[in-house]
Amino acid sequence: MDLQDQLKNLFPDHVQEEPIKNDSEASEIWMQDDPIICKYEKRKGKPITILEGYTGANEDFKALAKDIKTTLSVGGSFKDDKIIIQGDYRDKIMKILQDKGFKVKRVGG
Repeated sequence: MDLQDQLKNLFPDHVQEEPIKNDSEASEIWMQDDPIICKYEKRKGKPITILEGYTGANEDFKALAKDIKTTLSVGGSFKDDKIIIQGDYRDKIMKILQDKGFKVKRVGG
């Protein structure tokens, strides 16, 4: 007799509810009307992609940064309300953000 059977014997009237499943994290992140700016720069001779213009909470933007970094398997950081990704990944990042429901604007080159 396992634990579930013992609990059923103790509480015969209890009906187990299904947990609510979220299909994506986009529902948890605050969506905005203005597009997120995706631009390319070179610092110290190395390419970087910068995302800025998010007006929601910093925690949501940090979660978005972590999701982008893990999806692309690249390094990066979150500083001064900007996500800085190492390398030129504008197209891939724009696709990821559009799939999440964000409007994205490409700036530069």
